[in-house]
Amino acid sequence: MAGAAGVGGAAALGNVGVAPTAAAATRQVSPSLSVAVLGGGVAGLTAAHELAERGLRVTVYERRALGGKARSMDVPDSAKGGRRPLPGEHGFRFIPGIYHNLPDTMRRIPFPGNPRGVWDNLVAPSEMSFARTGSEDLRIPLPWPGHQPPDLTLDDIRRALTGLLDTALGIPFHETAYFVNRLLVFLTSCDERRDRTWERTPWWEFIRAEEMSYDYQRILAVGLTRNIVATKAEEASTRTVATLLEAFVFNALGRGADGPLDRILDAPTNEAWIDPWVAHLDSLGVEFRVGWTVREVQYASGQVTGVVVENPQGAGESVTADHYISAMPVEHARRTWGQELRAADPQLARCDKLQTDWMTGIQFYLTERAPLLHGHLNCIDSPWSLTAIQQAAHWPDRDFPADYGDGVAVDCVSVDISEWDRPGILYGRTAKQCTRAEVAKEVWAQLKAALNDTGKVVLKDSSLHSWFLDPGVDGLGTPNPTNDDELLIHPVGTFHNRPQAVTRIPNFYLAGDYVSVDIDLATMEGANASARAAVNALLDRSGSPAPRCTITPLFRAPEMEPLRRHDRTRYRLGLPNAFDLG
Repeated sequence: MAGAAGVGGAAALGNVGVAPTAAAATRQVSPSLSVAVLGGGVAGLTAAHELAERGLRVTVYERRALGGKARSMDVPDSAKGGRRPLPGEHGFRFIPGIYHNLPDTMRRIPFPGNPRGVWDNLVAPSEMSFARTGSEDLRIPLPWPGHQPPDLTLDDIRRALTGLLDTALGIPFHETAYFVNRLLVFLTSCDERRDRTWERTPWWEFIRAEEMSYDYQRILAVGLTRNIVATKAEEASTRTVATLLEAFVFNALGRGADGPLDRILDAPTNEAWIDPWVAHLDSLGVEFRVGWTVREVQYASGQVTGVVVENPQGAGESVTADHYISAMPVEHARRTWGQELRAADPQLARCDKLQTDWMTGIQFYLTERAPLLHGHLNCIDSPWSLTAIQQAAHWPDRDFPADYGDGVAVDCVSVDISEWDRPGILYGRTAKQCTRAEVAKEVWAQLKAALNDTGKVVLKDSSLHSWFLDPGVDGLGTPNPTNDDELLIHPVGTFHNRPQAVTRIPNFYLAGDYVSVDIDLATMEGANASARAAVNALLDRSGSPAPRCTITPLFRAPEMEPLRRHDRTRYRLGLPNAFDLG
């Protein structure tokens, strides 16, 4: 497994090129205190990192591969001539400037030659696009200090202006004005109105999408929910969607941001991040048990007494520690909580109400570089809500054909499929009803429909080398397809069912993107922040003198606070927001 291999293969990285971390200063807990971290994704590795820096003995149990959904993986049987296998992934990485906690962790992961560790492996795409079907695409620059703007031909400029005008004229002015007004309503809403009223209001209803034009619905309703948070606009909580938009607006304005609006890694995820992270944790004394599946968290006499695991040989055994952090995705974690454990803390039972859905990646390897943009594209009109990025151009230190595969593939287009229950354009079936090969053909057809529709051939069938669909998806084309890596979604009311990192069980804690933290999204940032909260609770309960983990909230513009205070008064008087025109 790629993540496990990094333990030994990358261990020599040590502390090269990184300023001393707080690790030495924070090792203030007796090493006799042990912690079992259940799950080796972003939440589990973050918890292990913070604990190990503070001197605790940590063992991570991971059933499949370290890095979880964030990892990259090798495409089987794709390597030839001494090259590495083609890089595959569950979905492309996206680390926007609204994140603060995850980038802080990345700065503390050593990487050769990088003064700021893995964080220096982040690169910022210079543009993005809404790829329309039947009209010119809307191409949007992403300016940032130090950015080198993309080279544009006269035809590129003509198409960009046409796309901008087509989209602007496609949404009537009064609809645009209404949407802006709704954002102002949310920006000036107090927390009580957000948590109670807007949390129970679907985004579709909040922006009155049903009464608006097709472009308004596809871009401002569906495009901002299905393609970003993998939930349906008709069901998504306004609190969740608008909180995300608020953060991105201020990020674009350069306010309270860790960096540019859009950032990705400059190499496959394991090479640029996960393997160096595992190597660093190994150097801090973290032990890894990869291939160990957690079956049950045992509870007796008011505390967790052990965890039943299945080892790589398929035998069951019980492992014990002083403290336990459950860092698995919610759909897997809740299967391990028995009735007695749930009875000890009702918030565990409420996790049964949390919902997940499919958002899964597929990669297309090309024999010639396609003339795509330098950044993400969002296929607004695609039935399967596709988003994509062409990767090799963002990997400046990698020679794709020399480093990966058989030397023939020169690039990879990584695509996220967000809608699995809507008929496609090629077979008239949903993604779940298609076989794996049919999914690949359908996604390729939808990409071409979005990109080859105005006279310029962007994707050629003759350049398609091969494809790779996330192996976590199984049983496609059968009555019971399964997905091992579903994503938490955010229908109305979800916020009130999300648990805290600290539980009523004195030695049991929760970490994961479903745990209640400031960023109300299924994100790597949420996983990281929740792990920090779990570690802080553990340190509090163990009486540790070690410094607590910092947890940075989403930026909130201080200029809005007087308006929010005014809205709090109106809310308590039963009045609508002052900007709410209905």
